[in-house]
Amino acid sequence: MGMNMKRFIGLVSIVIVATLSLTPVHAAQKTSGVKCTATKAVGHTPKVVAPATKALTKYPKTFTLDTNCGKIVISLKHAKAPITITQLTTLARASFFDNSLCHRLTTQGLFVLQCGDPTATGRGGPDFNYADENLPDAVNNNYPEGTVAMANSGANTNGSQFFLVYGNTTLQPNYTIWGTITQGLDIVKAVAKAGVKGGGADGSPSQPLSITRIVIN
Repeated sequence: MGMNMKRFIGLVSIVIVATLSLTPVHAAQKTSGVKCTATKAVGHTPKVVAPATKALTKYPKTFTLDTNCGKIVISLKHAKAPITITQLTTLARASFFDNSLCHRLTTQGLFVLQCGDPTATGRGGPDFNYADENLPDAVNNNYPEGTVAMANSGANTNGSQFFLVYGNTTLQPNYTIWGTITQGLDIVKAVAKAGVKGGGADGSPSQPLSITRIVIN
């Protein structure tokens, strides 16, 4: 099943997908003490990567997102989300996420920054899906600050898109939780504080955040 579908998160009746301008350079900005450099990352066609056919025999402990605003370190929940970590590791090792933009920021009700789509449209991903795992209970703040979870377009449609939670958020319990930010949450909060491009509560972040690469440890 292809991934040319609109990915979404949240308890909203209308999903607004952010589309980033494909200008050659996004200007550097200073945001709440976090220093961001200019990025040349633009939306591009995803690299073709075959899915893993079996689980990893040795799981990594962390992913480090090298970004134009610094390092974001994610501690991985491989015991609770082994399929997700296996497939994300496969994508990261194949450089699928390299030079990709975090394309969507929400700042009201939902406090998340969405990344992992090389096309930067909210519709991109690999040509495969995999099952949901480690879904939380349907309670308040079931996606607490620091959570990293998969975005999807329905049950068992995980691909490459994920979201970084920078403030306690309540969602339908439909999104696989696979990690926790242990370093760099200040970066995500700084991007959020800079707001959405053109105003509003949902759209492209005013301060671009690009993933140069994902380091696996």
